[in-house]
Amino acid sequence: MFAIHETSPNVRNMKQLQYAVLAKRASRIKEELRQVKERKKRVIDVFTMWILDQVVQPVLCLCFTCQRVRKPFKDLIEVYWGDPHRGGVKPLTFVQQVLAACVYPQLVDSDKLPVDVRQRAELLLKGCAGGSVGSYTATRGIPQIVHTISEFITRRDGGAPCDPENIYISPGSQWSLMNVLKVLVDAEASPRAGVLTPRPCYLTSIQSMVGLGAVAVPYDLCEERGWELRVEELRRALDSAKGVCRPVAVYVINPGNPAGHVQSRKSMREVIRFVSEKRLFLLADEVYQDCVYGEHSEFVSYKRVLTEMGPPLSDTVELASFHSASKGFMGECGLRGGYVELVNLDPAVMKHIYKLFSADSCAPVLGQFALDLLAKPPQPGDPSYPLYKEETQRIRSTLVRNAKQVFEVVNGLPGLCCQPVEGGAFAFPRLHLPPKAIQRAEEMGMQPDVFYCTRLLEEAGVLVRPGCEYEPKEGTYHFRCCIMVPEDVMEELLRRLTSFHTQFMTEFS
Repeated sequence: MFAIHETSPNVRNMKQLQYAVLAKRASRIKEELRQVKERKKRVIDVFTMWILDQVVQPVLCLCFTCQRVRKPFKDLIEVYWGDPHRGGVKPLTFVQQVLAACVYPQLVDSDKLPVDVRQRAELLLKGCAGGSVGSYTATRGIPQIVHTISEFITRRDGGAPCDPENIYISPGSQWSLMNVLKVLVDAEASPRAGVLTPRPCYLTSIQSMVGLGAVAVPYDLCEERGWELRVEELRRALDSAKGVCRPVAVYVINPGNPAGHVQSRKSMREVIRFVSEKRLFLLADEVYQDCVYGEHSEFVSYKRVLTEMGPPLSDTVELASFHSASKGFMGECGLRGGYVELVNLDPAVMKHIYKLFSADSCAPVLGQFALDLLAKPPQPGDPSYPLYKEETQRIRSTLVRNAKQVFEVVNGLPGLCCQPVEGGAFAFPRLHLPPKAIQRAEEMGMQPDVFYCTRLLEEAGVLVRPGCEYEPKEGTYHFRCCIMVPEDVMEELLRRLTSFHTQFMTEFS
């Protein structure tokens, strides 16, 4: 048997996910609730139903739950994932129709789908060997789709040219990040390579870095200024790495995850000058670029800002920009389609990048199709455009309303505060917990925010992710909540949160 001491130390250094314990408990609660509902369904007599509600159900709950109490809710609200479809957001009709026709090509020749849907499916299938989604594709991705992505980037960035040879499609943007890190990080080097990462930061990215042998060097986003990225923090973080590691890159997330901030052009220019001065690689995670709804916020890519700054920076700063079909209004998380655009890399290094992506054969074909549909959605005049516009506008208006509601409700509760959510899919409220609550958490061997999230799950049926997973500033407590859910779900979530939090603060005051 493979012994633990034989496991890679880099893998052993990867942090245990706190939410996994909460998710496991949530699965048990759902099963408990399901069993109660199943027993109710078997009862047809009104009197018997009354007996069930008043006597049997409490007894069942006592048997099924470790807490030995009846749950005051009938279902769970799970907002710990950034998965829109899981949260109840309906998939875009155009995307679903095109994918259906690609999987079942007989639909292309029928009149059951709009003509632009059938034409698009036919075009995509022509790019597949044998006209089938089950075929392998080129390493970079299906050439016509790579070209479509290149045109999308050029339009997005105000005409800045994008070479299709610099684009690689992968099974999600994190896969691309891993491959770029493999080029930057030498696991056997001493000192080890370091990557400057935001705090708070999306944990999967940190796990990828640590798993490859890199050191994550945190720089703090300024919560009091809307999670602003300040270049002086980058300088402080770089100085803190002396004697610990050799920094090779800066990782930025824009729009932010979990913090929900959107960077300004001024901030981005400062970051670009900093990485140029310190000869660092710039890793730009821009997967939530479609989700910007702050009143005075707009998404601008690092590629565009770099181009606008002109030579010598635009010719020398090395940049990897990541995007995905999983995020934004499309939300096709399970299809696993992402891409990276590489800027200003040495041709010799690009050859190694190609070898790394070649080792994975190719990205899932349906994920590649989703990227094509993201990069080139229906246009005015197309039969599918009116419905597509209606659906995307509905999702956007829901996000705007949800972001506003979270901000207003959370900031109206004692011991909770939240910065405005300008973009992305998450709110990241801060918990100001009473000393007694912190003491109780320590007695139970839990992080204070894990303790809070556990109680929220057990008593209100709301599953969120504890902030400690995102490496926040020491001494601060948060939780992350996905806002990409239907409006009625958000209203019920906030109602439950308000009731629970009020009781929790009273208990520990």
